[in-house]
Amino acid sequence: MLLDRVKPLDAILATAQKKSLHRTLSGFQLMLFGIGCVIGTGIFVLTAAGAQKAGPGLMLAFAIAGAVCIVAALCYAEVAAMIPVAGSAYTYSYASVGEFLAWTVGWALILEYAVAASAVSVGWSGYFSGTILNEFFGIQLPAWLSAGPLALGGAPGGLINLPALVIALLVTWLLMIGTSESAKVNAVLVAIKVTALTAFIALTLTSPEFDTSKFNPFLPAGVFGGLGSGIGAVGAAATIFFAYVGFDAVSTAAEETKDPQKNVPFGLIGSLLFCTVFYILVAAGAIGTIGGQPIMGPGGIPFPAGSEELARQCALPAYSGALVCSDEALAHVLRQIGWSGVGNMLGIAAFLALPSVILVLIFAQTRIFFVMSRDGLLPERLSAVHPKWKTPHIVTAMTGLVVAVGAAFFPVGLLADYANAGTLYAFFMVAVTVLVLRKTDPGRPRPFRMAGVWIVAPLTLAGCLFLYVNLPWQAIAVLPAWGAVGVAIYFLYGRSRSHLGRGIVEVVDEVGGEETMVPIHPPKAD
Repeated sequence: MLLDRVKPLDAILATAQKKSLHRTLSGFQLMLFGIGCVIGTGIFVLTAAGAQKAGPGLMLAFAIAGAVCIVAALCYAEVAAMIPVAGSAYTYSYASVGEFLAWTVGWALILEYAVAASAVSVGWSGYFSGTILNEFFGIQLPAWLSAGPLALGGAPGGLINLPALVIALLVTWLLMIGTSESAKVNAVLVAIKVTALTAFIALTLTSPEFDTSKFNPFLPAGVFGGLGSGIGAVGAAATIFFAYVGFDAVSTAAEETKDPQKNVPFGLIGSLLFCTVFYILVAAGAIGTIGGQPIMGPGGIPFPAGSEELARQCALPAYSGALVCSDEALAHVLRQIGWSGVGNMLGIAAFLALPSVILVLIFAQTRIFFVMSRDGLLPERLSAVHPKWKTPHIVTAMTGLVVAVGAAFFPVGLLADYANAGTLYAFFMVAVTVLVLRKTDPGRPRPFRMAGVWIVAPLTLAGCLFLYVNLPWQAIAVLPAWGAVGVAIYFLYGRSRSHLGRGIVEVVDEVGGEETMVPIHPPKAD
């Protein structure tokens, strides 16, 4: 049977029981943690791509994406509090729907994290080239060093995005040698990000340049641009969804939260609502001051974000100041309305904050690889730990190279859409996991038990599917194509070498690093 290999939940939880976590976080603290996790790359980087898809309807897109995230967050919270171990949605699926579907989730998470890291690297490059090099040093990188090829949606004369390549490799090197972020540094970066965006909102909404007529037409591409088109408010929501990724880190803190039944939903929903309102205000400030209408192609349909056609239009003098053509949208807006100094400060904030996001994304991706390798589904050599650095150096180097290549040649909007395809599938499977475990293991202790699960989880399933089919058709196609490669690897390699398939469950002491191989009754032969 294809779905017969379900990893015993007791064995998975044995890992978590080897460590003791104190419940110290209040609901307010959890909400602040969520705000810090969510506010980052998407709002700094994807504002331009979202406006090209929806125009002023970008504000509605943030609300749609936020609503889907809220119901998905509640599903994540229940299962994360119940199974507080490494592996995220991959581990949750292994304990509920079996090894094969868990493999597909892990494979999708690899797509999500690696491509997202590439997208953030490209976004960082825009602020580095525009603010640090151009504004402060007067250096204008030639097109062939600052953008990917035009055929891939880069820029006329583009060949390689060198800054994006370099930052991805630099962060990879830091991860390999074991450099980690401190909580204090993270707190400072969160403060910088929130302060910068608050200043942006205050300056744009009170600017003499702000004019409500710039919101008309509000939905130039409609609410629905058509399935697979990636345009309209819903198409923009499918892209802007990237701006909310990070809340799943909040759900994993459920084990350390006081009164999780009350504080987890407060922290999750509170942080997502705050970020949604924050994002809508940022979009309103940007569009109300310099406009945010998309550049229309034949038939009055916006050129696809990240396309060769849009790149050609943005190279024309008529669109040089357009929001939808900017590589550093928010700093660009402030410069356009006479706040160049503050715009440069915002550019510096993005320059400082975004590398930490790249680090977290590459770190998360390597740990998914690591856990799958430890389960025997990928070559165990990948989970080898460097004797000096004490990090999984092989898989980190492999991941970093893939991230760097993606960042060097592809535009940010396209990369975000590809990453979202993997993310939406993982969130979909978390909702499935919640429903399956409610039926198969109803008596299991749940520190956070979601009310209305038979309403919330199906809403999550529908919301994820809804956003997925409104991605551009290229991004829709990426997931099954990537999945087909993964399925082939699973049947050619992973299924026969799986520890669970061979009757072995591995329990890992995450503090001491000791491993215990626990024999179980092996499943029947295929």
